[in-house]
Amino acid sequence: MTDAVLKPRLSRAHVLDLLGRMIRIRTFEQACAEAYTQEKIRGFLHLYDGEEAVAVGVIPVLEPRDRIVATYREHGHALARGVSMPAVMAEMFGRRDGCSGGRGGSMHLFDRAANFYGGNAIVGGGLPLAVGLALADHMRGEDPVTACFFGEGAVAEGEFHESLNLAALWSLPVLFVCENNLYAMGTALGRSESETDIHRKAESYRIASEVVDGMDVVAVEAAARRAIAAIRETGKPFFLECRTYRFRAHSMFDAQLYRDKAEVEVWKAKDPIRRFQTWALSAGLAHPEDVAALEAAAAAEVQAAVAFAEASPLEPVADLARHVTAAERPPAPEQCPPQGPPVDTTYREAMRQAIREAMIRDDRVFLMGEDVGAYGGCYAVSKGLMAEFGPARIRDTPLSEAGFTGAGLGAAMAGMRPIVELMTVNFSLLALDQILNSAATLRHMSGGQFGCPLVIRMATGAGRQLAAQHSHSLEGWYAHIPGLRILAPATVEDARGMLSTALQEPDPVLIFEHFMLYNAVAPLAADAGPVDIDRAAVRRAGKDLSLITYGGSLAKTLDAADALAKEGIEAEVIDLRVLRPLDEATILASVARTRRVVIVDEGWRSGSLAAEIGMRIAEKAFFDLDAAPVRVCSEEVPIPYPSHLEQAALPSTEKIIAAARTVLGRS
Repeated sequence: MTDAVLKPRLSRAHVLDLLGRMIRIRTFEQACAEAYTQEKIRGFLHLYDGEEAVAVGVIPVLEPRDRIVATYREHGHALARGVSMPAVMAEMFGRRDGCSGGRGGSMHLFDRAANFYGGNAIVGGGLPLAVGLALADHMRGEDPVTACFFGEGAVAEGEFHESLNLAALWSLPVLFVCENNLYAMGTALGRSESETDIHRKAESYRIASEVVDGMDVVAVEAAARRAIAAIRETGKPFFLECRTYRFRAHSMFDAQLYRDKAEVEVWKAKDPIRRFQTWALSAGLAHPEDVAALEAAAAAEVQAAVAFAEASPLEPVADLARHVTAAERPPAPEQCPPQGPPVDTTYREAMRQAIREAMIRDDRVFLMGEDVGAYGGCYAVSKGLMAEFGPARIRDTPLSEAGFTGAGLGAAMAGMRPIVELMTVNFSLLALDQILNSAATLRHMSGGQFGCPLVIRMATGAGRQLAAQHSHSLEGWYAHIPGLRILAPATVEDARGMLSTALQEPDPVLIFEHFMLYNAVAPLAADAGPVDIDRAAVRRAGKDLSLITYGGSLAKTLDAADALAKEGIEAEVIDLRVLRPLDEATILASVARTRRVVIVDEGWRSGSLAAEIGMRIAEKAFFDLDAAPVRVCSEEVPIPYPSHLEQAALPSTEKIIAAARTVLGRS
């Protein structure tokens, strides 16, 4: 790269542009502070005063095709990127004409047209998303840069380290920009980090890094030019530590008892606006009338933005559920009878075939997770696929669930169709932040601008001698979260067909595969097609009672129905298949026919999915019932418990039969 590219050219026009951008951000923030005291802006408000040189030094160097992921103090980033000030202010006011439709507020500004992928209120939560956005570009052979802004508090989070490792490991074009303002809320850097030179942490991952005076806009721009040029040339990540300072409190709630006024005054003497303005005036590149004009223009623009925000209506309460999930979904797959002869197939092989067919059909589809490649998957589901599709599309990851799940989410936002495999459901708790706080919420917080079309697969359920850490059935937890679609395939046909349909969904889909089913065998045609993922399935018709279940308990429930039939009891068996959204119509129709119900759920009884179903039946089918609903759930015994009790603690065929007799009054 030439010096002309790498060094800022401090012409009069450029100097006035830099100064004007910083004044504009400062004036906006001052207006926000005033509006907050008037209770026109509610919730949390984290102001950017003092840090303007970072956003103004970095963001204009990026190209329009480059992407930005910000943090919760992102007003300056959004304005520097060119997001409309009236739309930003309206969002701050929570109004319908805001850049996120009034659904994001101060901490969640989004603008797809500006490639502004939003602020993130979870400290460090945006880092994996940035890695995923860059991964998508890398896999497509494209070369945009993804810039990710975060505070120094984020470096204590596991997602920081997981993200840097992935970016370095896979050579991804990410510009990591740490805005080191010395305090993570009220905790000083020296009290939270053993290594306070943050850029050294990046060097430990072999990422090129630089530290720069974040109060000097020219120094920041020069460093950003070098960093972005290096990324475009090598395709590898770069880390900038910008040492800056926030003049105001962490948020408007903050009493600032953790730092003294003298320290604040020392830093205010380094004010990036005053510092640059003084230099520009002394160098003859700006004149007092220029400064006055810039200040007047900023004040007028901010005043107009406030007026726009105040005139913008609030979103109607009736639209509260809008953008929780996509307004438009693909039509349900056509159910065509298979033409080929059925062949005995394992659940494992059916799932492998589904992944393979999806990857052949769509170049955007890839699989990533722990040991999915060279090892062939913990349960051998992906065995052989790496040899067929290569390590780029069957992508082994480190043991960093939050990092690679968030990367999958970012890749999905950028247009890819990732399948993320979490080895077991209990490991998914390490990725819960990305699943709950990002995947499930981004569409709503962005006002529908960004969707997350990824599929997350995980093994679930209990078995012998697995103890309390590998015996979880947590799908009911996830079914509690709006914004997700939760599937529990219990048959070989569903294992094969549900994935295909799930990959067409515009929203995140979680598939829970009971690990005791992987060896299950059933006939399946080679040309078996996609399966509906909206409705429950009636696996056995009956008139005397309804047995409602899903996943690993289906086979036990069918066995119980067979045993009850020998006693003259005709039980109807409902396989829920889709745990969110629940197919209420099928459930209520079955209860109306049989008038008695037993719900079988491998989850714990308290707060279980069975409790939810039972309450819905009580609310909507109470007068159809001839007996109170009965649940068969896993025992809530103290843990850890002896391994020989594990199977006894689970729902069993015998327990289901006993419950059926009870609800029929035959116990």
